[in-house]
Amino acid sequence: MPASRNLLFVMSDEHSRKVLGHAGHPVIRTPTLDTLAARGTSFDCAYATSPICVPARASVATGRYLFESGYWDNADAYDGATPSWHHHLRDAGHPVVAIGKLHYQGPECDYGFSDVRLPMFVPNGTGDILGLLRDSPRERSGARKLAETAGPGESDYTRYDRAITAEAIRWIRQDARKQSAPWVLFVSLVAPHFPLIAPPEFFDLYADLELPLPKLYDTSERPKHPALDFFRDTFAYDRYFTGPDHVRRALAAYYGLVSFVDDNLRQVLHALEESGLAGDTDVLYTSDHGDNLGARGLWGKSTMYEESVGVPLVLSGAAYVARGRQQAPVSHIDITPFMLGHFGLADDAADQPELVRRRSFATPVSEERPVVSEYHATGSHSASFMLRQGSCKLIWYVDGPPQLFDLASDPEELHDLGTDPEHRQTLARMHDLLLRVLDPRKVDTRAKARQAELRQRVGGDAAILASADYGYSPVPREALT
Repeated sequence: MPASRNLLFVMSDEHSRKVLGHAGHPVIRTPTLDTLAARGTSFDCAYATSPICVPARASVATGRYLFESGYWDNADAYDGATPSWHHHLRDAGHPVVAIGKLHYQGPECDYGFSDVRLPMFVPNGTGDILGLLRDSPRERSGARKLAETAGPGESDYTRYDRAITAEAIRWIRQDARKQSAPWVLFVSLVAPHFPLIAPPEFFDLYADLELPLPKLYDTSERPKHPALDFFRDTFAYDRYFTGPDHVRRALAAYYGLVSFVDDNLRQVLHALEESGLAGDTDVLYTSDHGDNLGARGLWGKSTMYEESVGVPLVLSGAAYVARGRQQAPVSHIDITPFMLGHFGLADDAADQPELVRRRSFATPVSEERPVVSEYHATGSHSASFMLRQGSCKLIWYVDGPPQLFDLASDPEELHDLGTDPEHRQTLARMHDLLLRVLDPRKVDTRAKARQAELRQRVGGDAAILASADYGYSPVPREALT
């Protein structure tokens, strides 16, 4: 890849890869992303390294799984200590400009950016400390808010995204041509993350549709599993929906927020066109994780189902013309070698496990290459791990029965094969493969030891219980003025 092309990297928050027009969603309107995918490459099997914001974003930066980097949860944010692709590119002379949500530790750290504008860091530099109390179930405050506020309107998050987009356009028009080397513009939006309040012009795209209810939504259909039951008790989102029309209102708001993201991307791309930079700039789009969106009675993220752990990933530019939809599993750790390779820099990941070593998705990847995701955060007693290889998907719980799915015959994960005697050999093979990558119990022990350390650092469990439950991170006030 010649090092003469700029890169626009747009990341959203909580966008499920199933909610895309080019992915076959029956109602969503994402014309900008669909056009990018048609011109370039989309990845149908892209995964977050963790289905929760802070550790997922640390992996995007570092190209490391959680079990490698130790950024376990929403109270253990990236601090710049592990080198990022931002550091490497900046050190090589390439401007790396970040606008919007980072969810890193705080402004005092060096994350490798040349310029940072309107950043969102974790609250108070400590993040979600309530999530450190994993064995003390407590209903999180965001549960009631998600249902009660769902509908049309403006929130601090939509206003923040408008400010981010305006600042990105300003940078393109005023500063992009002043750069002395090819640049990266990292535009990080916060939608469609809840609150599920969508600007009316986007909510109205879906408000009058007879939207289908989420799959396995009826209480009689929902899968029974101790880890899922504990998660539902902690994030009791569904408890506050009053009926099917209320659920449809929440769906319309989420879809409206996805279309809102798509429109913000359209505006940024238009600025590139107007500035004469579109022909010299490639585009990468992804999200930090997905959203269950009511499937199985689950809302938010934090599970290993495809809706939650799967992410959109679209790549468009001169070298990626019309490569179409790719089926090989890829991971957010692969962003690091892609970013380095795009600017002609080598990547050294020799210390990573060979089976899951990061590799650039700019070149073909084997469909048998395994990818991993982990969860060590609030709503779980112990760790859960996902291993995807080919069409086979294992979800391994440290303290619970495993789940197994064949995504070729069952892409909607309706039939758990984890306890099916006929699939015992497949389960054993996938478990052995996971053990070749990591030891689940040892990783779980390491994560809990770090969380115990952080609990003491912030004053102990009593202080944590007395702290505020944000529900979602507050917006930097300067973004709304």
